[in-house]
Amino acid sequence: MVRLFRTNYLRNTAEIGGVWDFVVDGGGEYKLPVPGCWEMHPDLGTYRGSGRFTKSIYVERDCNLRLVFKGVSHTARVAFDGAAVAQHYGAYTPFDAVITGVCAGWHTICVDVDNSFGEHSALHMPNDYYTYGGIVRPVVCEYLGDAYIERIEFVPKKTPGGWQADLRVFVRNISGGDMDLAICGEIAGNRLDFAGQNIAGNGVFSGIFDIQNIDEWDISNPNIYLLNVQLLQNGTAIDDLIERVGFREVLVDGEKILLNGREIFIKGFNRHEDHPIFGMSLNLQAMATDIALIKDMNANCVRTSHYPNDELFLDLCDEHGILVWEENHARGLSEEKMRNPNFDRQCEECIDEMVKNHFNHPSIIIWGVLNECASNTEYGRDCYARQIAQIKALDKSRPVTYATHFKYRDISLDLADIISWNIYFGWYENIPAMENVTKLLEYSDANGGGAKPVIISEFGGGAIPGYRDRRRVKWSEERQCDILEETLAAYLHHPRITGAIIWQFCDCLVTEEEWYDRRPRTKNNKGVVDQFRQPKLAYDVVKQHFGIGSTMELGRFFDEYIRKG
Repeated sequence: MVRLFRTNYLRNTAEIGGVWDFVVDGGGEYKLPVPGCWEMHPDLGTYRGSGRFTKSIYVERDCNLRLVFKGVSHTARVAFDGAAVAQHYGAYTPFDAVITGVCAGWHTICVDVDNSFGEHSALHMPNDYYTYGGIVRPVVCEYLGDAYIERIEFVPKKTPGGWQADLRVFVRNISGGDMDLAICGEIAGNRLDFAGQNIAGNGVFSGIFDIQNIDEWDISNPNIYLLNVQLLQNGTAIDDLIERVGFREVLVDGEKILLNGREIFIKGFNRHEDHPIFGMSLNLQAMATDIALIKDMNANCVRTSHYPNDELFLDLCDEHGILVWEENHARGLSEEKMRNPNFDRQCEECIDEMVKNHFNHPSIIIWGVLNECASNTEYGRDCYARQIAQIKALDKSRPVTYATHFKYRDISLDLADIISWNIYFGWYENIPAMENVTKLLEYSDANGGGAKPVIISEFGGGAIPGYRDRRRVKWSEERQCDILEETLAAYLHHPRITGAIIWQFCDCLVTEEEWYDRRPRTKNNKGVVDQFRQPKLAYDVVKQHFGIGSTMELGRFFDEYIRKG
């Protein structure tokens, strides 16, 4: 399954999943599932390198084809009938290949995949999570005419009289000549008509429309609507694209984050796409189980640490009213690593693809960049400035942040709309949480972070599943409970904090190359549930604290109670 809804009625599409042939470089032939991670095969559990996936497809009629790869980890080179058609770096964002003049009959797709580490890969490297190998997200084949709708950008705008839809529809003409084209559409019974254009190559249709009879998207009522757009030639629809959208507005107002004009407190989890059975290629049931557990613990937010997530998971967040902080792929890079000659380009491509492909998800309320990178250096600051500016040029409707762990040393806080601190009191530092977060906020306010919302973006402690010890020592489930008890009590009720995101939802696999000596079981064990999603003792601690809510939420509850008499 690619999405939770049908994305086209006119355009003929088919998922190219199932079993593909796979040959490891240097020998070894396998039948592997797509989507899937090759590490799930018993012979390939620790394989890092390259190999070739091959699949034959039958094309029913002469046409143009578009192959859409939702995720290949981490470098892909795609050939169609032996001719190179696409190349892409990055496991977590989609890419496509358009092949014109394809004849009816059988054709062969070959995808050379590489998940090795080295200078060629500035972002995928030995890290505190695992870089899997394979065609890890779905592949879709689309039959195209001479022009098609590439994507839609939908920005909801709240007005005194209701809501507007600010729309941009991106169209691509692959005919080689000029075409007279028009766009029409519909959302919630509201008709959308755009003026026609003569297009050679790429074109953009723009319009702002008043929308009637809709309900807002928010945490408790995640109302979503189908936005159906058609491409017309001479009054006849030749292509279409359907998106799912929600009407909501995200604003930063001083120290507050507002959703539809109401202050919100973020309570959530950092979550890796990782599972011992599926690797990073979680199926719908596994994703839905994660959502159910997150909601059961009274959380309202997921941070996609540390890369863009599968669209299917974002669809579930849209449906369930889960707020999302989505961030580009970069974690823990020193200035030396950020000077990799491929770093700027690979980050820029990841950001561009993340924002453009996930633009319309109402659940995404924050964009993030460069987790725990060199924001304490002048060179790093320049990198942060470029990437934040890039996101703001692509999307002006959402705030941008980055998570830092440079206590009293960060020099880039003024660049962000929201200040986000990764701090592990009780785990890496045995210091009282309330006392030290207050000191940290004093530094933040004096160094570019004043009068901005503050999120504690990572905190927690490790616990090896099933390790119980009455002494409450580190790595015991009891000690994890103690750390979360203290930090949640401090962060949920501090007047300057507007969000608390626990590290992390589930235990995840890490790379052995660099982390074997700090991560028992070659896993980051700070999950509140284990890798199989079995709750640790801390599960009920989190559920209780998140259920009580923050001081701000309790104040709003009592204000509403008094107002209603």
